Amino acid sequence: MSAAVLSIGTEITRGEIVNTNASWICDALTSLGFEVTELATVDDDRERIRSALHRLGATHDVVICTGGLGPTTDDVTTECASLVAGSPMVRDPETVRVLFERFRNLGAPLVTSNLKQADFPSSATILPNAAGTAPGFAMRIGRALTMFFPGVPLELERIWKDHAEGMLRTIAPRTTHQIRLRTFGLGECYVGELLAGVEESHPGVTIGYRATFPEIEVKVLAHGADAAQARERAESATVVVRERLGEIVYGQDDVTMVGAVARALRGCGGTLSAAESCTGGLVAQLITGEPASDYFAGGVVTYSNEAKIALLGVPAELIATHGAVSEEVAVAMAKGVCRATGSSFGVALTGIAGPTGGTEEKPVGLVHWAVAHPLGVEARHKVFWGDRRRIQRRSAWSALDLVRRLAGGGAAGTTRG
Repeated sequence: MSAAVLSIGTEITRGEIVNTNASWICDALTSLGFEVTELATVDDDRERIRSALHRLGATHDVVICTGGLGPTTDDVTTECASLVAGSPMVRDPETVRVLFERFRNLGAPLVTSNLKQADFPSSATILPNAAGTAPGFAMRIGRALTMFFPGVPLELERIWKDHAEGMLRTIAPRTTHQIRLRTFGLGECYVGELLAGVEESHPGVTIGYRATFPEIEVKVLAHGADAAQARERAESATVVVRERLGEIVYGQDDVTMVGAVARALRGCGGTLSAAESCTGGLVAQLITGEPASDYFAGGVVTYSNEAKIALLGVPAELIATHGAVSEEVAVAMAKGVCRATGSSFGVALTGIAGPTGGTEEKPVGLVHWAVAHPLGVEARHKVFWGDRRRIQRRSAWSALDLVRRLAGGGAAGTTRG
């Protein structure tokens, strides 16, 4: 079954925001078994919105639309859907009640314009929004089941998981199966080289790639006569893909790098703390972006030499001899944060994130990171390229990846004092 994605918003066509919703929706539709054949984007123009809805509804089985469901005058998507489908607008009492209750809980008055978000085409099925004020809705336009979502990614994803995914699953083709492997450590071209020939040796399987800095996602998509055959083909090919890629595969489907680190530490009974310099707390921020209270003790940003000495016990002579950006100092920082927190694993980073501060001997992008663990200390270094943000993010991921490998490879998590 064919599907299309329609993104609505002048802020998109002007380049004022990046349209991440489209890629997320395409991936979700593909995972359900739909074949996405078109992506379309229009501004907040009534005629262009109506034309796009009419055309896509006539040529696809499913159309997913985002944007234009807000309370302002430029939010005209619902009105356009009503006109294209010939379904008059009606106000939904339950949505009105929810809006009043939500604004009362916020301690803010409900302004008249917000009631616009309670108006829907009469033939629509309302998709409540637990994360915001604009519900989504679903209806038939032409031959297509057409679904409308707010443009805020968090709200889109919540409505999708709460309501839309179940509706779509009932009509989704059951002849495909997709497995997503998440990798870190090699660029897309190198990953592709490692997987050369997998498609040819596995009929019905297509290997796809998605680069989302700093990781590469490998998608194993299989087609079959039915769901069982598709799953079998995907799983068979995935075994080969995992063998070829080895340790750079850190997770599958929705597992994040932090999730993989958490799983490894929980598996060995370990606890973790972080000592950061050039990353300025990014490692701790990434870790605490997910539940981590059971394994993460805390972090410290020791940006100056004095802080490294006072808070982590890094010997002053070590810094004087080797410099703050060195393997020796990274190792001392990792050991020091373990002493300070009692963690069994300590990760530390020190480097030159730029754009200034580099020398011929220690260029911008040079980063040392180390992980102390009950069996010793492992240290790495690399010269990363890119701007300050990219250097910091790649450094943080590299440090977390080393924790993942060590914690998952038998470095038992006995507490160190």
